Amino acid sequence: MWDFSFRRGIGLMVQTFPFVLLRMAVYFGAALAYVLVTGTGAGIGWGIGALGDEGFRASATFFGGLSGFGIVLIVMYWLREYILYMVKAGHIAVMVELIDNRPMPEGRSQIGHAQAMVRERFGEASVLFVIDQLIKGVLRAITGLIRGVFTLLPIPGVRQLVMILRAFLRVAVGFIDEVILAYGMRTRATDPYASARAALVLYAQNYKPMLKNAAWITLFVYGLMAVLFFIMLAPAALISNLYPGGMSAMGVVIAFILAWSVKQAVLEPLAVACLLQAYFRTIEGQTPNPEWDAKLDGMSAKFKQLKSRAMSKGQAQTP
Repeated sequence: MWDFSFRRGIGLMVQTFPFVLLRMAVYFGAALAYVLVTGTGAGIGWGIGALGDEGFRASATFFGGLSGFGIVLIVMYWLREYILYMVKAGHIAVMVELIDNRPMPEGRSQIGHAQAMVRERFGEASVLFVIDQLIKGVLRAITGLIRGVFTLLPIPGVRQLVMILRAFLRVAVGFIDEVILAYGMRTRATDPYASARAALVLYAQNYKPMLKNAAWITLFVYGLMAVLFFIMLAPAALISNLYPGGMSAMGVVIAFILAWSVKQAVLEPLAVACLLQAYFRTIEGQTPNPEWDAKLDGMSAKFKQLKSRAMSKGQAQTP
């Protein structure tokens, strides 16, 4: 039914527990920041609202909380490059080493070894971030091709089906970009652009089994996140009652933030650990197909950028 083992994925999580703790510190810290800064903004709004009537106070409290939430959202947006470089890519690097049974070097922490690997492959965080954005662009083109095939089928209600499929594929592909980055770490590639290009071609020529595996993992992750959301509603309601003016509606937002933090810290790396198994097993013994290389070149401007950057880097390294 699928090409990975949840048991092996959980084993990789246990083996990379220092990174799991790091992710928990980052994402639970972000969740705490959302709650505290939103509460602070609501408190400031509540204080300003004392200058008017009850309706004005309620509005001021709401917009104060919304402003606080927006501030943290902007900070997290600017930190996404750093988190990808220091947390996500490092975690992927260690999982790749463990999948291939490569020993960790003595005298160096797991996190330190992983971050050294990331620096060796990508140099600066900006390089990794650019590559990740190009990969996501190519993946969107591949899923667009799949959606296009469905629109041609003579099925009643196909437009509604395509809308559901588009939303599902967008979520499912969200885990695959990290798997593409893992290919370069596994092959010890010196050119991250060329390795990303090769990994994308290998993914494209195996898109059916890869999307099947991604679909199962996506259903598991978001199904569990939905369960966590409903579990978090009770403590979230208690937290929201501490906000000025009650702000009971914030309970839903807080519950979502708490469930999101668990997903990012624990469920997402588990999904990547499973997809890594499926990807490496699927492409074993294969080489990038020139036909798929040409097809991606014709359908995705991002893929062309990867190729041009790889060629320019290769020319720069030629003596």
